[in-house]
Amino acid sequence: MPLHYRSCTFRYPRASHPVLDRLDLELSSGHTVLLGPNGAGKSTLLSLAASATRPQSGSVRYDGLDPAVRGNTRAYRRKVSWLPQRPGFLPGLTCREHVAYVGWLKGMRERDAWAAAPDAIERVGLTDKTNDKVKTLSGGQQQRIAIAQALVHEAELLLLDEPTVGLDPHQRRRFLDLLASLRGTADVVVSTHDIGDLDETFDEVVVLESGRSRFRGSVAEFAAHARPDCPPGRRLESAYGSLLEAAE
Repeated sequence: MPLHYRSCTFRYPRASHPVLDRLDLELSSGHTVLLGPNGAGKSTLLSLAASATRPQSGSVRYDGLDPAVRGNTRAYRRKVSWLPQRPGFLPGLTCREHVAYVGWLKGMRERDAWAAAPDAIERVGLTDKTNDKVKTLSGGQQQRIAIAQALVHEAELLLLDEPTVGLDPHQRRRFLDLLASLRGTADVVVSTHDIGDLDETFDEVVVLESGRSRFRGSVAEFAAHARPDCPPGRRLESAYGSLLEAAE
């Protein structure tokens, strides 16, 4: 995945310290998971990659495009899709209208976005809700519509911030199957606190802590940081704990 962060610094207004401080990071093609405690900078990292925010210094590039350069923003956003941690909805719209609207915002022709919306909704298992108002859905169903929004324009890079929040075990399994179906057609970066399925879902692990990359490597390399005496079923959890302790 040609996604590069070059010496990126980002500080929120009135914050005493930057969330990201001269971060250099390059993400590989495939499926990448971002791990880290609250406040580590995961959401900020995805927001920068989505061009929703810009670094105070440094740059973010995807496929050679810098969205801060005049003339690049439209092409950049057409390639990249972003599901923020707290997606917003227009409650007066139906699910199909909402997903199609997001496709139109991403540069699709209106008729193409309208035609593509039902397929995106079907992929998250909500075909029977296609013509229902978004405001009538449960929290988990709204989260799935938000995922459909991220899929509708067939982006090359999907940035998903805590996408399984509010999903029950069956819905979460469907989401993981969806990620598997995207292999070879789109690169995916997922921020999550749930490490239970890393070994079957992701190719690369990045651990952030205090705005810095503390680890980047394969799932096997990540698991190798587990304590020798940890139970076999807890290796990934142990590895995560060991890496955060080493960063302190």
